[in-house]
Amino acid sequence: MLQKLKHIGKEKNLSSLMANVSVAFLGLLSFMLLTRQLPKELFGEWVLFITLATFVDLLRFGLTRTSSVRLLSGADDEKKKTVLGSSFRINVLLLIALTFFCWSFYGLLKIGKLEIGNGYNLFLMYYPFLALSNLSWNNAMSLFQAEQNFSRMMWVRLSNVGLFCLFLVLNHWWLKWDLIAIIWVNIAVNAFSGIWCSLRSWDGLTFLKDAKRKIEKELVNFGKYSMGTLISSSLLKSSDTFIIGMSPILGSAGIAMYAIPLKLTDLLGIPLHSFTMTAYPRMAKKSVEGDVFGAKKIFYSYVGIVTLLFFPVALGGFVFAEHMVLFLGGNEYVDSLPLLTLIFRVFTVYIMLLPIDRFTGVLLDSINKPKLNLYKVLVMTFSNIILNVLAVFVFESLVAVAIGTVLFTIMGMVMGFYYLKKEIQVESKQIVSESLVFLKNLKTHLG
Repeated sequence: MLQKLKHIGKEKNLSSLMANVSVAFLGLLSFMLLTRQLPKELFGEWVLFITLATFVDLLRFGLTRTSSVRLLSGADDEKKKTVLGSSFRINVLLLIALTFFCWSFYGLLKIGKLEIGNGYNLFLMYYPFLALSNLSWNNAMSLFQAEQNFSRMMWVRLSNVGLFCLFLVLNHWWLKWDLIAIIWVNIAVNAFSGIWCSLRSWDGLTFLKDAKRKIEKELVNFGKYSMGTLISSSLLKSSDTFIIGMSPILGSAGIAMYAIPLKLTDLLGIPLHSFTMTAYPRMAKKSVEGDVFGAKKIFYSYVGIVTLLFFPVALGGFVFAEHMVLFLGGNEYVDSLPLLTLIFRVFTVYIMLLPIDRFTGVLLDSINKPKLNLYKVLVMTFSNIILNVLAVFVFESLVAVAIGTVLFTIMGMVMGFYYLKKEIQVESKQIVSESLVFLKNLKTHLG
């Protein structure tokens, strides 16, 4: 029995899940501390700043991450050095370009005395510092994912998320620092993780001399589609925040309220992120080896099992929505509790649909069809932006924003299956049969 438990503990899906759960728990604690330390308006500005930063980080690392994982999977030591060095050089150039853009645009706004939301001002001023501080550890994540080393990934992420959470505890009880100081501490803890990765040669900094133009071109040629997909995927959620922030009626307070059910939804989606991180290298390896049938089998089993796992999670979220919202937001959001509860219940429907949509995209990338995945996500993104504009400026309703999320996810599921059926004859009925085979094998293995 002990041996079986040890084997389960080493299982990569579980390792990935534990890594993400650990980071997410501290992220949740940090979120709760911030809702209680900052007034609603300032918390909304923080959410807008960090959402913009996350979105642009996806732009930077989306160009190289998926393609790097693909090339690093199964590569020898020399190939790993070349890929890591090449991806690091690309990301340094992107950092320089983004820094120039942010500070130039900020300067033009000041000269022209143009007014935009303060969350946008915070981003333009401080993001270049945050981007420099998180460059190394973000680049190292490609290596960790390719090697399926989720334990190392967890410790690197915990080093910055954990330190930031510790600071927020101290700040809550003793320091009482303001929003700007909180941003600077966030930059500092990211720099700590980055320096650690550089010293251990995980990030590619020490392999810059091994970078090759040929590999850089290969990374960019594949990555331009995956980057577009990642950016569009991020816009599917972050465009809600961006557009709410532009509203003169909803504004920063609207962002703060919407962020609470959205955060709960992100927490429920943690297992999905973990499973996609393990599924992509496996399906990509099968595809590179020419085993399309094997890639499809992995796809079927993951979609079926993860959707089955999500059902009780979504159901529990729907039933206990009010308690979860109040637990996360605190007493300041009691007056908005009925609205936030309704939004979160709409999001539980979205959670149930998400695994099918997400894994169709992962399989398209795995069979070297990132262009089709990009098309799928672009259609979803434009649809979401249109729905958000209508919800915010016409209906002035946060609930309508959440309903739009469900609608574009259904659209993504349909498009994903259409492309996969056309390219490799994926059949939806196989999801059930392959999932049953997986469960039988798991029962035999554990029994």
